[in-house]
Amino acid sequence: MAPLSRFSLAIWISGALALSATAARADIIMDWNAKADALAIEKQLLNAANSRGQAMLHIAMFEAVNAIDRRYAPYKLKLTADKNVSGEAAAAAAAYDVLLTLHPDKKADLDATLAASLAGIAENEAKAKGIELGKQAAAGIIALRANDGSSTPEDYRPATAAGVYIPTTIPIESTASKITPFVMASASQFRAAPPPALTSETWTRDLNEIREIGSLASAKRSAEQTTIARFWFFTGPRTYNAIVRQIASNRTMDLVDCARLYALTSIASADAFIAVFDAKYAHNLWRPVTAIRNADLTSNPATPREASWQPLGVTPMHPEYPCAHCIVSSAIATVLQHVVGNEVGEIALVSPTAPGVTRKWTRLQDYSDEVSSARIYAGFHYRFSTEAGKEMGKKIGDLAVTTLMPGAVADAQQKR
Repeated sequence: MAPLSRFSLAIWISGALALSATAARADIIMDWNAKADALAIEKQLLNAANSRGQAMLHIAMFEAVNAIDRRYAPYKLKLTADKNVSGEAAAAAAAYDVLLTLHPDKKADLDATLAASLAGIAENEAKAKGIELGKQAAAGIIALRANDGSSTPEDYRPATAAGVYIPTTIPIESTASKITPFVMASASQFRAAPPPALTSETWTRDLNEIREIGSLASAKRSAEQTTIARFWFFTGPRTYNAIVRQIASNRTMDLVDCARLYALTSIASADAFIAVFDAKYAHNLWRPVTAIRNADLTSNPATPREASWQPLGVTPMHPEYPCAHCIVSSAIATVLQHVVGNEVGEIALVSPTAPGVTRKWTRLQDYSDEVSSARIYAGFHYRFSTEAGKEMGKKIGDLAVTTLMPGAVADAQQKR
């Protein structure tokens, strides 16, 4: 290869530095997302609260960086900024203020994270203005969510008769539907239709399917299906944040596009959790472990009672219908399909509930479908419930992308 001329070398160095700066700026979005994940793990946050907080985090970062070049319409805020303001500083300051509001007890930890985020940015007016812009964005989103129902007291009333013992564990997420949605008009906007009758063909087929393939002692579930089921005992934002991160990185998204992608996926996820728990507690359908052990109560001779049936995993503590994992993965896949298309090269994920296992996909639809199948293999959800969840998730994902943050740069360009 011939040596570069001095001029060509200068151009090459400038281009390399520009690419490096772009990657570093986008990394700030991912770094703060990882921080939010770490806090959620440490505090063992429930999924609705965690997804709400991550949506606030990513909306604030998006509003801050988008105010600088106005590539997209804002979410709700009307911020303005000069072109020379540091987007990196704005994103970091917005993220810090949101997470500090949500986790005031972690101030020292968050202070260290902020210092690391800001350390590589030159001390100048652009940085100072970026920090101020980020603080404005965070304050705006925090104010929007100040009375959004997320602090509704839990008051679930177990069904019982006076003096009769029932298990004393209280179901989780019974107040999630009280949270104001980020894009839906109401928690019930896409509520699934009632589940099938207990004497219907659909009920009979799906109950008997899960009885066989979802049982702890199943002889029909393959080793691969068992691995998939255990892999997806893993739930919540960490199950898709890593996928979003890979897609943003593989497409070398810049700061604004990366911030928007995370904002859209986190909004879709937050609303998916709100919507699914609205539907779950409205329909209040029994889980397979309850239905199979009490099948004699349905007067359906095609679904006989199996007194000692157990699912592969520990059944989540909330009503069955629709499938929560299914609605969330469908919402995420739908948003990503709108932005980058269904074919995504290769994406991979590991799970703390299946050590040593890596799942890989080249199509987003395959990822979403696998999540749904896993809940059947695990003995948690009937097939009709997974289908209802996926349909709800698609509607939420479609709504988020088609109504929020439109811009002059079409999403289709990201697919190239």
